[in-house]
Amino acid sequence: MRDAHRLEPTSANLGSGTVLAAWERFVQGEDQVPGVRPLVAMSWHRCREQYRVDPHLTEAPVAVAAPDRTPEHDVVFAELGFRAASVAHEVGNLGGVVTVADATGRILAEWGDQATLARADDSHLAPWFCWSECAVGTNGMGTALEAHGPVPIRGAEHWCQAFHDWACAGIAVRDVVTREPIAVLNICCWRSRLPASAESWLANAVTMTQHPLKRRARDSGAELVAAYTRARTRSGAALAAVDTAGKVVIADDMASMILGVPASTPAVDPTLRWNAGLPELIAAARCATRQAAHNPDWVGSTQIFAPLADEPTSISIRPVFSSGHLIGNLVSFGASDGARLPRAEGSAHPRVQPRRLVATRGNRMVLLRLPEVLFAESQGNDVWLSTDQGRLRAASPTLDKLDGELADVGFLRVHRRYVVNLSRIREIERGPKGELSLVMDDRTNEMVPVSRRNASAVRRALDL
Repeated sequence: MRDAHRLEPTSANLGSGTVLAAWERFVQGEDQVPGVRPLVAMSWHRCREQYRVDPHLTEAPVAVAAPDRTPEHDVVFAELGFRAASVAHEVGNLGGVVTVADATGRILAEWGDQATLARADDSHLAPWFCWSECAVGTNGMGTALEAHGPVPIRGAEHWCQAFHDWACAGIAVRDVVTREPIAVLNICCWRSRLPASAESWLANAVTMTQHPLKRRARDSGAELVAAYTRARTRSGAALAAVDTAGKVVIADDMASMILGVPASTPAVDPTLRWNAGLPELIAAARCATRQAAHNPDWVGSTQIFAPLADEPTSISIRPVFSSGHLIGNLVSFGASDGARLPRAEGSAHPRVQPRRLVATRGNRMVLLRLPEVLFAESQGNDVWLSTDQGRLRAASPTLDKLDGELADVGFLRVHRRYVVNLSRIREIERGPKGELSLVMDDRTNEMVPVSRRNASAVRRALDL
């Protein structure tokens, strides 16, 4: 291992009494957690409100199921195993352990100091046990699966009191197309601080592990373009090729107008693919991915709303495989071949309707009662909340995710960029061409546009 990424010892001082005091108040039901990092505070909130993890749990549960594995997953597990084994001696000399876990938080293997491994076994920090957030609360592996980049969790930052003597740092390897986690690499130390370079070593290990995934994704993009080109010779329907995340790799002239992306411009690199901004298309592509995984001959159909259309557009979705591996879908517009797409599958964990929304202000977490929120707005890579406390950045990573959480508690998607609190609408303004805008119930009477495709839903929701 290069010197730039060597693991060096640090002092044994583990933590802060401020964090422990905040943890004690939070598990008793208080919401304010001064002195706690926002990443940790938001994780605690998930553990208490969403996952309902017992903070007095003393050991991890047995992992009950493994996720579907692809060849990419096997490559990632092998590469992470190699990297963990290569640093095991250094970590062991510092009294630590290295673990590799899958996307469910199930530990697959561990290396390191034998005495620490024996102590870890008391808490089931060992292969075949589950360390996701929903299983054991805030921890290096589980919280890394919920976040991006290296995630250090020290002492009382752990949700479960039994793990307060541990310091750990984890990082997830994510699919370069879907951004879903594949595996997680983690370093743990007992009653001592993590090596000073642990986070940089983890980041470097993941960067190296993702190189073959990026090459494979670029090759798959080129193969998807080739499948699109062949299909164009057999059909006169508007046609686009999308990857497994619903991003557009290439679209013909007519499909490009519907999707709002450049025409006949291949986007092979996964970081450069076009985002059509159509939630229904993304959901359909992901549903098709699930269906094709069980039945490679499956073809489906559904309807989506295009930005400038008053009526829904029928689409047919045909999965594309390469060497037995699903690489994306061909989408034909104006067609309805195949089975109707089923409803989206339920989450692995029962959805709990939020009592509060989580936002951040600087380095603080803000817990908002739902009536305090006027609307949510997607802006670039962030979601912003307009609230009685001002404009705050939402903890939710996407507007689609926030929309799903709030759909049954009085909020409505009125535009691809906006979700509004129906109870905070004061007036409705009609423009010269019949377009609607919502005047919100706040001091400045902020206005939110209603897209044409959502106008009828707004009228129904407001009994107009």
